[in-house]
Amino acid sequence: MIRKFSDDDINRIMTIWFEANTDSHNFINPDYWKEKYNEVREMIPQAEVYVCESGGIIKGFIGLDGDYIAGIFVDKPYRSKGIGTALLNFVKEIRNRLVLSVYEKNKSAVRFYEKSDFIIESTGTDSDTLQTEYTMLWKR
Repeated sequence: MIRKFSDDDINRIMTIWFEANTDSHNFINPDYWKEKYNEVREMIPQAEVYVCESGGIIKGFIGLDGDYIAGIFVDKPYRSKGIGTALLNFVKEIRNRLVLSVYEKNKSAVRFYEKSDFIIESTGTDSDTLQTEYTMLWKR
């Protein structure tokens, strides 16, 4: 089931956020994510966030800022089981256009978005990490 985030979800969400970022971005020092943790924790309740929950367990979530996907994060035991796709398809139903940024070195995420009909719109450099990132776009 996909539902809106509630304040009670924050601890679980932040655990998934941290572990997914350190797992998926092994080319970035984990200290970067530790430094961002409190900032993200404060931003989550203010964002448009949807969680995928099954059996009372949050297995993943997606965060939006308007038409911008701030991220899709899935807990490790539940990855590659359709949760990311379900979350993405859910927001595709409520938006006509979606934009996101993804690191070039995160090849599995780039492939995931390309299979989901996103195209690379531009390439740039993330000023925080100095990593190359793609801006990707999906339109209905």
